[in-house]
Amino acid sequence: MFLDTVLTRNPELVDAAATLHRHGEIPPDTYVMDLDAVEANAALLAAEAERVGIGLWFVVKQLGRNPELIRAVARHIPKFAAIDPPEARTLHAAGAQAGNLGHLIQIPRRALPEMLAWRPETVTVFDLANARAVSETAERLGFVQDVLVRLEGAVYPGQEGGVPLGRIDSFAEAAEQLPGIRIAGVTAFPCVLCDPTTGIPRATPNFTLALKAREVLAARGHEHLKLSAPSATSMASLPLLAQLGATHGEPGHALTGTTPLHALDPQQPEKPAYVYVSEIAHTLDDGRPAIRGGGFYARSHIRSALLPHTGARLGVQDAPAENIDYYRLLDAPSDGQDIRLGDTALLAFRTQIFVTRSTVAVVSGLASGTPRLSGLYDAQGRAL
Repeated sequence: MFLDTVLTRNPELVDAAATLHRHGEIPPDTYVMDLDAVEANAALLAAEAERVGIGLWFVVKQLGRNPELIRAVARHIPKFAAIDPPEARTLHAAGAQAGNLGHLIQIPRRALPEMLAWRPETVTVFDLANARAVSETAERLGFVQDVLVRLEGAVYPGQEGGVPLGRIDSFAEAAEQLPGIRIAGVTAFPCVLCDPTTGIPRATPNFTLALKAREVLAARGHEHLKLSAPSATSMASLPLLAQLGATHGEPGHALTGTTPLHALDPQQPEKPAYVYVSEIAHTLDDGRPAIRGGGFYARSHIRSALLPHTGARLGVQDAPAENIDYYRLLDAPSDGQDIRLGDTALLAFRTQIFVTRSTVAVVSGLASGTPRLSGLYDAQGRAL
């Protein structure tokens, strides 16, 4: 999906990844991350957000919750949105500030005392029971916690939840009686998606729901209401968020230059910042090479793999999402192409590293021509 883009915009990363694998410094099933590019992308996003008047909370699940990358991003975007407690703890330990907790996964009741003690800017709540739990905890801690009301809308399976638009008024009436919280705004997910044909960011119906819900809350007397509009937050979408009335975006894939728009337009401002490294594990009798898996993702849209040994580009065959990705098959090479056991295979595709079993290698110095492997981590950000 992104191989052409990364070869065009960041060939130094491709060369460094191939060299690291060839020398045995990284294993197959490794994402190689360009620390310099991630930080430069964060700086671009921060400057553009300031220009258009949008606040940012950054997201790192797709980066493997990596502490080096977290610190690089936080130098420019200090606050984060965490999807679950393990991610929130990693972000907090790395020194980033809590912007929005409960973003996609509600904070478990027993984890609330720990996480509210960090004094997050906001906590997203999906229903009145969670609002009560946040209120009770904040009251015991001696402060009032700002909350965002999550709207029920069109979501991906496994992400259901939120308050229906028609019940916002009654929800607010009940929440206003809770002494430990203050309704500070609304959110929904996803609010923006990239057009599958053009890659251009477009507002979804969820954005409209959030705008209408904010109007209902404003009519009840709530002031200075936030509207966080996550998904596909990038240099291309920030002006759209500002134009439509959002107050916050939550950049994730833009930090690595891997939104769907970047696959179609290599000249987007954000620089592609990772490649996936595998190797030839064996060859089938019909000539198709199998590369080692572990880091593939059901929505990756993988198209081809580069074999640096010969420069060959081979198509990547589809695999059912319900199967374990022990291997992934490539198209059989044309006659005469040399395929050897252990040869490096490089790919670039959309991922969510935190749901893989991959290694993450962080490389610094590419921008100055002095690449250095600065660390190896697991997919949850733990140093290896």
